[in-house]
Amino acid sequence: MPLSPELDVIGVGFGPSNLALAIAVAEHNAAAAQPVTARFLERQPRFGWHRGMLLEDATMQVSFLKDLVTMRNPASTFSFLSYLHGQGRLVDFINHKSLFPLRIEFHDYFEWAAARMADQVSYGQEVVSVRGGDPLFEVRTADGEVYCARNLVLGTGLRPNLPEGTETSDRIWHNHQLLHRIGDIREPGRCVVVGAGQSAAEVTAFLHNRFPGAEVCSVFARYGYSPSDDSSFANRIFDPEGVDNFYSAPEDVKRRLMNYHANTNYSAVDIDLIDDLYRREYQEKVQGRQRLRIFNTSRPVDITEDETVRVTVESLTTGEKTVLDADLVVYATGYLPADPVPLLGELGERCRRDEHGRLRIERDYRLSVPGVGGGIYLQGGTEHTHGITSSLLSNTAVRVGEILSSIVERRPGAGRPAEYAVKEWA
Repeated sequence: MPLSPELDVIGVGFGPSNLALAIAVAEHNAAAAQPVTARFLERQPRFGWHRGMLLEDATMQVSFLKDLVTMRNPASTFSFLSYLHGQGRLVDFINHKSLFPLRIEFHDYFEWAAARMADQVSYGQEVVSVRGGDPLFEVRTADGEVYCARNLVLGTGLRPNLPEGTETSDRIWHNHQLLHRIGDIREPGRCVVVGAGQSAAEVTAFLHNRFPGAEVCSVFARYGYSPSDDSSFANRIFDPEGVDNFYSAPEDVKRRLMNYHANTNYSAVDIDLIDDLYRREYQEKVQGRQRLRIFNTSRPVDITEDETVRVTVESLTTGEKTVLDADLVVYATGYLPADPVPLLGELGERCRRDEHGRLRIERDYRLSVPGVGGGIYLQGGTEHTHGITSSLLSNTAVRVGEILSSIVERRPGAGRPAEYAVKEWA
């Protein structure tokens, strides 16, 4: 198959991060003498961001001002406020007096922005391999298409995190599948939710509401749900300057900062939701029919599946074991960043690593790869170098601006595309 024309950028994945980059490229090109040429490849058939957890009453945990563009370009027509104006809801949103939109509304905002970038993305294109990089990368998709670019930006998102040895099934899910599969569940007698973070609490509340005849058991190792720290001073860790400070800090300081402020994001729950679940549990105790059961300081130690899913829950404090026969088990145990190395093949093997075996990543989010003239940039999976915000929406707009600036500054010929001879794929 013939190779595509040379591009400045191939973006792998088209979630919020690479969508924000596509917008940054479009806004740059509107004023640039030499435009940046870019193409984004997304394996999904259409734009989608955690669709399985778009619960109707779930709100964002980040301010609407930390949208795709505002922190980089407050005058952008791609802002959440511009979206609201176009939908005829700007006044209503202002009167709502909230910084935190519904998650389904923010997803609709993403879809609105993605539709305006439709000419820059190819959906249904799964990237299976990358090679080259000096000077051009050759990117191959599952259907045999080959794209050539001087830079790659990997925005491949997150993958579900499940405890080692856990196998999903028709009745054992990770929470990212919740809304996709919940319609198959009819009148369960008992549901078990494993996890202590925001998603776990949301799934617990959702199942408790949806199935009024079912017992819902929440199992987690903590003593209770821990509230997220969204106080003003703690939130500074998500500021753009916070990335600079973290990146330049010694390794022991990086570890301490992550430990100090993990509760700004990890395994932390909005206090209103914690209060709601506690109110439900207490109300049921008063009424003498307890459907919501909290197994704190506990863990599932054995799960077998036959006519039901049998979950053995062990108390970490007493060692006592409780056997729960359930119709549904949902693991709300978080996500891990997708590992870029397998996709990069031989290039991945050449990436420099630190003394802990982690990828070396430059301040501009570029992988350090000897002998490669092109740039490989990561949108995610950079927590060990750039801090908590590397995988979150909080700094997305600023991050893509920094990546685009790096690409423009490193472009050969003072911003003018160079002519390269490209080899056919072997």
